[in-house]
Amino acid sequence: PFFTTKPIGQGTGLGLSMVYGYVKQTKGHIRILSEPGHGTSVLLYLPRFEGAYEESLAESSLQMPQGAGQKILVIEDEAVIRTLIVEVLTELGYAVLDAQDALSALPLLESSQHIDLLITDIALPGMDGRQLAQLARQYRPGLRVLFATGYAEGCLDEYSGNGIGIITKPFSINVFAQRVWDILSHE
Repeated sequence: PFFTTKPIGQGTGLGLSMVYGYVKQTKGHIRILSEPGHGTSVLLYLPRFEGAYEESLAESSLQMPQGAGQKILVIEDEAVIRTLIVEVLTELGYAVLDAQDALSALPLLESSQHIDLLITDIALPGMDGRQLAQLARQYRPGLRVLFATGYAEGCLDEYSGNGIGIITKPFSINVFAQRVWDILSHE
């Protein structure tokens, strides 16, 4: 289900299940054509927006909730995604720590440093995000956790609630900012 040119242990590339989930969420379709000796083509059909552009909708989407220095630990093995998440959270007013995997995050979680929210990819090399969150909550009962996943929406509902949330990749920055705000403020 995953295609990658990356070496083992350096990420999984873009999962076809993630692409399929996104396309189906948008009411689109995927067609895969494969011929020996000619390669494979993946055709993505996404619905076209035919409504009128609403300026008020565009303006409201730019208003993201701002943090107030809450400390967030981000664990993501894909460096580009991790950097983007850290940058967005910092611009929103959060204090951010980051790690590339569970092993490098453990010393931060075992320390006395205050952490308000753990944001972790579920599919991490070695110890996965669920195992890490379970261990983290042993050190820090009540720690809020936001799982990021490429799985189809709704398949991980059993992990949400009680200070735990889920966001499905790919996600927009606005949706991500709102989800972080919600889990820190309301859950």
